[in-house]
Amino acid sequence: MARLIHLSDLHFGAHDPEIVEAIEARVNAIQPDLVVISGDLTQRARTEQFQEACEFLGRLRDAGHDVLAVPGNHDVPLYDVLRRFLSPLTRYMRYIDDSLCPLQELSGATVLGINTARSLTFKDGRISTEQIQFIRDTFGRTDPNSTRILVTHHPLFALPVGEDVAPAVGRSELALDAIAEAGVDMLLAGHHHQSSVHSARDLVTRAGPALVVQAGTSTSTRVRDQGQSFNLIEVAVPAATVTVEAWDGARFVAEATQSYERDGDSWRLLGAEVHAD
Repeated sequence: MARLIHLSDLHFGAHDPEIVEAIEARVNAIQPDLVVISGDLTQRARTEQFQEACEFLGRLRDAGHDVLAVPGNHDVPLYDVLRRFLSPLTRYMRYIDDSLCPLQELSGATVLGINTARSLTFKDGRISTEQIQFIRDTFGRTDPNSTRILVTHHPLFALPVGEDVAPAVGRSELALDAIAEAGVDMLLAGHHHQSSVHSARDLVTRAGPALVVQAGTSTSTRVRDQGQSFNLIEVAVPAATVTVEAWDGARFVAEATQSYERDGDSWRLLGAEVHAD
């Protein structure tokens, strides 16, 4: 079984230190095989914010945890125009990871990260044709029996967010073809500060069989309709569970769990459980 903790939208610089400490305690208690961070590690891509994020990742790694991260749109400078267009992710690559397409192969799962943050789009994301081919090629070289997990900051699908529908990443149709052809089983993303799980085929009829797993904001004080949370994902083919761990003002506790089973070329919801306080 592969056990992942899925964090997103940390927003160091607009974070709650108490929640950061609680995240670290919960990660140490769960002992995941991998901590995945789907972007927006900083609030405004400033050096001191990246330093705080780097220290957080360092504490996780010092405690024995592997970490895979991708940048988000907040990790690209907004007001420093020269840096935004000439070297948008230099600080990210210095303090977080020098790879923008990290790969981690676990027992039973292969996790690939792809950068969707762009200088020309202030909020929305894009994926390039080169990245789409890279997804195909990379998963084509990995264990076909391993659960294939793709991590981006921006969702590849248009998703319901409150009463609105948030747009998909740019070139989403090409990306959806690629993930279907590559046999991607699970898509992890953030950006909207709301946790949810969808079947890809419920969102787009022609999509592949992936589970679309969204994480809420983990440590930011900028909450929307939901409070701070993260996902605990456990995969043991043909089964998978996604548990939302929510901040209750003092600690993170399991709030709800959805269980799935792989049925041919699709995931079938087995049940959902809301945990008592």
